[in-house]
Amino acid sequence: MELKANTTDLGVLDPSLYKADCLVEDQLWPEGHVGRVWFTLKYESSTERLQVHIIKAKHLPSRTPALANACDPYIKIQLMPDERRVLQTKQKKKTCNPFFDETFVYQIPPGKLETLTLKLSVLDTGRVGRNKQLIGHIILPLSELEGVAPDEEPQLYKLDIEKEVQEPTSDLGEVQVSLLYNENLHRLTVTVIEARGLKLDPSSSKREVVARVTQERACRGVRARRTAAVEVSEDGNALISECFNFRLRADELHTTSVTVQALQPHSVYAKDRLLGKFVLGSYMFTRGRALQHWNSAISSPMEQVKQWHPLTN
Repeated sequence: MELKANTTDLGVLDPSLYKADCLVEDQLWPEGHVGRVWFTLKYESSTERLQVHIIKAKHLPSRTPALANACDPYIKIQLMPDERRVLQTKQKKKTCNPFFDETFVYQIPPGKLETLTLKLSVLDTGRVGRNKQLIGHIILPLSELEGVAPDEEPQLYKLDIEKEVQEPTSDLGEVQVSLLYNENLHRLTVTVIEARGLKLDPSSSKREVVARVTQERACRGVRARRTAAVEVSEDGNALISECFNFRLRADELHTTSVTVQALQPHSVYAKDRLLGKFVLGSYMFTRGRALQHWNSAISSPMEQVKQWHPLTN
């Protein structure tokens, strides 16, 4: 899917229309709050254009607590799953409450709007312009928005910024998985490549691991596949190298997830022991490394994308 994007003066808003925001609401910042962004969305079906108008942000964190406005912010605009085309606002100097008033236009073919997700990333450039610090993101699925119905008036949104999720460290081990999406055949290929650092049950006579891969849609299991049992070395490593194909249409990308479980098989009379698991999927199910892996595979059809993922309980 090719999305064309550009900036424009179209749809420039009258700042006075937004000075009447509820003052009480603006002063009620939750604990740990890192800012709020005001923006509008409008889709024109006749020209197949999505207009994203970034109005302002408020209550951004100051780099130096003792200084009120030690922040030089700007906002990046992306449409997922293709995160390679990035637009951005102009940088504002020395303010935690920047006013942008900039409009960005994406050329989107008919029927593609509901498959996309708007991602706004708020960054602080820093004093010398080299140390870019990510403040956080706003992620908004366009499939759920009434405000971007074709040819309606621009819809105003005021959304809080979410902090960047720190990747958890795991003492349960890691599993390397590759994803390959064939959009023409509506097929997702999941390959479980290898595992390392697994923590097996020492009381079991079997030093083996099995990977179970489950496709879920709207949190309901659709199909599950299981690899053959492979031997685990003394340091917890195992070479699995087994792949599975799952049917996945473009309109199901946002509601689909894939859960990978590492299991230690026991005897036929005992239940397999769960060593750990992780979930891959869209913004609805994942964040951080798992979401990045999913988006990279979906936005690069026919390209095998590999990634290590930590196991969790």
